[in-house]
Amino acid sequence: MNGEQGMQTNGNEVIIETHNLKKLYQMGSETIHALAGVDMQIRRNEYIAIMGPSGSGKSTLMNLIGCLDTPTEGEYVLNGTPVQGLDDDELARIRNREIGFVFQTFNLLPRASALHNVELPLIYAGVSSKVRQEKAKNALARVDLADRTHHKPNELSGGQRQRVAIARALVNDPSIVLADEPTGNLDSKTSEEIMSVFDELHSEGQTIIMVTHEHDIVGHAERVVTLRDGLIESHDARADGLL
Repeated sequence: MNGEQGMQTNGNEVIIETHNLKKLYQMGSETIHALAGVDMQIRRNEYIAIMGPSGSGKSTLMNLIGCLDTPTEGEYVLNGTPVQGLDDDELARIRNREIGFVFQTFNLLPRASALHNVELPLIYAGVSSKVRQEKAKNALARVDLADRTHHKPNELSGGQRQRVAIARALVNDPSIVLADEPTGNLDSKTSEEIMSVFDELHSEGQTIIMVTHEHDIVGHAERVVTLRDGLIESHDARADGLL
């Protein structure tokens, strides 16, 4: 299938595109090039792993893709919306609508039930209570936690807590799920269980972008993008040679 045909099908349309993406920080008199010009495309339903040594720019790239920050230079288009130049309120709206976040540390409210933790993005989006609860219950069922809706985080195992975090990421039907070291706080057996959840989500059509340094975790992705010194050093497009 050529590129033009691919853009006409949901399965192959470009959902993330960056051109010469740069992020500069001023440290006294020194300019730090956290990203030095990144060009990449990610298509709908791709499963991408981003790797790189400390200081390579992967966290900066993750923050830009996640609309937690804006580039110093360059262009970023997320699901048809140019992100550069948006103000904080506009960034927050697109973030809540388009992106589901999964973090290494779960980031759950300790005194809230699993159901309430999963509801949070819908509360920010102004969704009614009845619809919120229904969508949150469905999201928990997708990660096999339908019987844990009223449990608080301290009543759940580490793997179950991460499943709650994944359900929260899914509840808004985001364009992409952005996972930052999602197995970093889990043992190897639990890590594999969590990765099987991501594999299942991908098989259902979810676009997944994961930052990790663990090589056994990388093996689950279709494509591996490696950063070094703020640039893409390599990309292993094992699945279809896209990028």
